[in-house]
Amino acid sequence: MTTRLETRCCIAGGGPAGMVLGWLLARAGVPVIVLEKHADFLRDFRGDTVHPSTLELMHELGVLDAFLRVPHTAMDHIDLEILGERLAGPDFRGLPTHCKMIALMPQWDFLEFVRGQASQHDTFRLIQRAEVTELVRDGDRVVGVHARTPDGALEVRADLVVGTDGRHSTVRARAHLVPRTFSVPIDVLWMRLSRKPSDGDQVLGTMTARQFLVMLDRGDYWQCAYLIEKGALDRLRARGLPALRDELAAIVPFLADRVAELTSWDDLKLLTVVVDRLDRWWAPGVLCIGDAAHAMSPIGGVGINLAVQDAIATANRLAGPLRDRALTSDDLAAVQAHREPPAKKIQALQIAIHDHVLAKVLAGRGGPTLRLLRFALRHAPRAMRRKFAEVLAVGQLEHVV
Repeated sequence: MTTRLETRCCIAGGGPAGMVLGWLLARAGVPVIVLEKHADFLRDFRGDTVHPSTLELMHELGVLDAFLRVPHTAMDHIDLEILGERLAGPDFRGLPTHCKMIALMPQWDFLEFVRGQASQHDTFRLIQRAEVTELVRDGDRVVGVHARTPDGALEVRADLVVGTDGRHSTVRARAHLVPRTFSVPIDVLWMRLSRKPSDGDQVLGTMTARQFLVMLDRGDYWQCAYLIEKGALDRLRARGLPALRDELAAIVPFLADRVAELTSWDDLKLLTVVVDRLDRWWAPGVLCIGDAAHAMSPIGGVGINLAVQDAIATANRLAGPLRDRALTSDDLAAVQAHREPPAKKIQALQIAIHDHVLAKVLAGRGGPTLRLLRFALRHAPRAMRRKFAEVLAVGQLEHVV
């Protein structure tokens, strides 16, 4: 038996883009259903960096104080260690936003907060354990989705289907929207290691001539990202976990007394890094945003924030037409026209960092490049570091209408 529902907008995927879009549309009086295939938001090692652009959204909606009561770690500048020298990197303290910091917050806490806010509106509904499997069509127009749930089949009819279901988007595939994929030389191993008060102030990234380790201060533990060459996990496994522990301790010596916390390969999670982008984000009745439209590298931690900015722009443009049942393909094309330039800009920057820095480091040829980078950061004026911080942490800022 199939359960059938109707709404104005059906959103596939309960990540940052989907939940924020659902919240904003519901706030604007648009009936919306969000379908999330998992039973909860508890996925580890997801994007946990809430940038000033997203904090600005919370301010504009009048919930910033409540949001900042959610446990988080504040980071108002970034230091890097390059070839043994600590250097000042992007500085968020001069940004043109109310919050001049990045908030490190588990993504499940972020999403639970958004759900709590969205659920205050009668026009919002979240259905979990509902996995979208197919699109419903009327001729060449998408008019809804089929989903699989523990209680049986579900069909949701809607004026618009929005794919926010990530870089392996089912909505994207079923809409025959094919991404352009860019070459990426890295993958990432995520792990946790305990943090001690004696560890001192955070250095976000430590780079040697051959290695790059990112460490995010999560209070009582470090969330670590160890960059490896694309497809190199099997080679690492063949060398054994003790060799990896030794590498981590060599990069950051104070970790030597706790790398034994990594007791098996199950303690490490592989992120296969993908950078891709749709040439067209939409088809009649369907739109993709966030990672479904432009999968980002973890470099800079910008993925969640681009997704949220996509959601704001989408709600601003489409709330009226959805409310009036006057949505056209021109409206969908306008969302892409507005949001594609910042996605392209950040991807171009990420690809340049991949090709000109990280690929050389992981191939053991990073010395000359890192010496040049170290010299540039050593002599970079504060205004330049703040400008880079603005590009990274704010970008094309969207304001709630």
